[in-house]
Amino acid sequence: MRIVIVDYGSGNLRSAAKAFERAEAEAGLRGQVVVSADPKDVADATHLVLPGVGAFGDCKSGLDALSGMTDALEKAVQDDGKPFLGICVGMQLLATVGREHGDHQGLNWIGGEVVPLTPSDKDLKIPHMGWNQLAFERGSHPLFDGLAPGAHAYFVHSFGFKAGDPASVLATVDYGGPVSAVIGRDNMVGTQFHPEKSQATGLALITNFLKWKP
Repeated sequence: MRIVIVDYGSGNLRSAAKAFERAEAEAGLRGQVVVSADPKDVADATHLVLPGVGAFGDCKSGLDALSGMTDALEKAVQDDGKPFLGICVGMQLLATVGREHGDHQGLNWIGGEVVPLTPSDKDLKIPHMGWNQLAFERGSHPLFDGLAPGAHAYFVHSFGFKAGDPASVLATVDYGGPVSAVIGRDNMVGTQFHPEKSQATGLALITNFLKWKP
């Protein structure tokens, strides 16, 4: 097992790497966690993780600036079917377009758009920050094995993923209305929350991802 966390200048990659190392060790899985900006490492990976913090456009520009990286990810994920996890803006980049500070093209791996959060309760502040409860069907996806509905996860975001196909939304969170918390199809999943900051819930989800055989 070789888990590659893509380094394109966005996010606390060491925190994410430590969470994956811990999950791997506690689950008795043998492998290596690599933080890399090299497309060759993407080609050699068994599992791929794309984190992301900041504005959609900035993150996409950072990814595009790495020569050959988008093509390497496209081949590994779309063609070769390697398990892929996007985190926060890394999840949002799966969309067709992000509408933060203008329109920016995403990877378009899961159809949809990233739009501002508009909670119905005007007392709810933006960004959506802190702990919130996940709503999903127990066992509805291997990513959720062992997690009960209402499991808490840690969010920090002002924009949300509006999926073109409702079946792509695997879990939601209530913030003045339903907000996509986990999206996915085929060998791809993405979390709007930060599993590396979500304690037991995040550790369980990472472990499930590493065991997942889509």
